[in-house]
Amino acid sequence: MFQTSRRKNIIPGFGLTFGYTVLYLSIIVLIPLSAIFISTASLSWQGFWTAVSSPRVVASYRLTFGASLVAALVNAVFGLLTAWVLVRYRLPGKRIIDALVDLPFALPTAVAGITLASVYAPQGWIGRFLEPVGIKVAYTPLGVVVAMIFIGLPFVVRTVQPVLEELEKDVEEAAACLGANRLQTFTRVIFPALFPSLLTGFALAFARGVGEYGSIIFIAGNMPMVSEITPLLIITKLEQYDYAGATAIAAVMLAASFLVLLTVNIIQWWSRQYTER
Repeated sequence: MFQTSRRKNIIPGFGLTFGYTVLYLSIIVLIPLSAIFISTASLSWQGFWTAVSSPRVVASYRLTFGASLVAALVNAVFGLLTAWVLVRYRLPGKRIIDALVDLPFALPTAVAGITLASVYAPQGWIGRFLEPVGIKVAYTPLGVVVAMIFIGLPFVVRTVQPVLEELEKDVEEAAACLGANRLQTFTRVIFPALFPSLLTGFALAFARGVGEYGSIIFIAGNMPMVSEITPLLIITKLEQYDYAGATAIAAVMLAASFLVLLTVNIIQWWSRQYTER
């Protein structure tokens, strides 16, 4: 006679907790997001296409996603460098610098936008030096990128920093003993271990940039076809009581953001599988 042993769950009451989790996510996330598509369904296909493909809307897509991508790439590089300095070096005021990294998290976005606009304005602390050489930041698409870099940097630093702290230095020493130079040690030993977390930080910074509003509208200038981001265009349509048009644009933003994040998660999963091999 064979006895079948019933596998016990580590967490007691798994069915109850799982049901509560699904219910909570449905109320907080799924139902509000589904309301966007339900409201968009009131439009005909022709009306939907007209709402989401007008030249002004397409220009806002281009600026929002393009600036978010550029800002996320910049943060991926300098966020990695910042995390490396905070983990591997001893320097005076290290705790202050570490706390400043989290400042964009705590600072209200409107305050950040006003501050960036005043600093990078033609008569601002930094703008006065950039204006004579022909670099205009405030009220241009470049200002949008700067604002997205400001609010996205902590995501990269805080995702890479714990992994870097757990990375043993013995591995680097072993690579050096085997004849690897510094570049080879970084590219073949350190970077593969950091890549999944770096990719996660990149995805978070990109997602934050796509949905950012408060810190951008003050420095962007909000000129249609030039420096108008998609979230501002959605707010404008809501103020005009064009709810169907606003939800149509929001649905496109939601679908595009989801596809980008899904692609990043697939790449991240593949990189982990490759690393484990």
